[in-house]
This record gives sequence, C-alpha cells and structure tokens, in this order.
Amino acid sequence: MSMQDPIADMLTRIRNAQLVGHPTVSMAASTMKAAVSKVLTEEGYVDGYTVEEDGGKSTITLRLKYFEGAPVIRELKRVSRPGRREYKKKDELPNVANGLGIAIVSTCKGVITDAAARRAGVGGEVICTVF
Repeated sequence: MSMQDPIADMLTRIRNAQLVGHPTVSMAASTMKAAVSKVLTEEGYVDGYTVEEDGGKSTITLRLKYFEGAPVIRELKRVSRPGRREYKKKDELPNVANGLGIAIVSTCKGVITDAAARRAGVGGEVICTVF
C-alpha cells in the first residue's frame, strides 16, 4: 500500500517518538524529508540527522532534542497537504507563535524557514509549522 502523505507521516513519527521519550526516530528517506530535517537541525529543534543507504533503500534517522526532560518541539503541524496545497506570497507567510516558532516553506530557493523566505523576497508552499 502506498503512502499518501509521507511528510505528514514524518511529522507524526517525530511527535510520537517525543511523547514516549525516544532519543531517535527513523523512517524511509526522501529528498523532501532530508530538506525538512536540515531546517529542523539548523533551527535547533533536533540535534541532527543522518541518511543511511542499505541495499538500495535509504533511511533517515533524526536525533531528537530534549530540554530538562521535555521535548524541544512543542507543536508540529502539517499545513499544506496533498488534498489542499497552501501557497503563500512573501507578505502572506504565517508568523508562528508571534515569531517564536517557524514555518517551513518550499520555495524556488529550496526548503527554508519563513523568515529566510521573507529576507529572500520569495513565497512558496508552506509545508509545516514548528513551535
């Protein structure tokens, strides 16, 4: 059976792993998942990620981050989904938690945060929000 929304699956795996306190979470890799993982790492929401190749199948492993026993990521929401894509212009990009969170946006410049998209002067598809 094929997966309809692999990014939503990735976000759900992260949420579930953090609820039970796992140090890492693994899933099938893709270019988009690696790009989202890179943004989460650069913004300090996860400790890092690795992509491993095993017999033609790639696996991505995220090292989750905790502060005083609580997960660093409080809220992880999928915005654009296959049934309803959400595209925003640079002026319409969401401001997550009054600037305390980020929105991950897929633009012509790559997968970047909402703040970086505003600085670059581009809009795009809002993949998810993180707080």
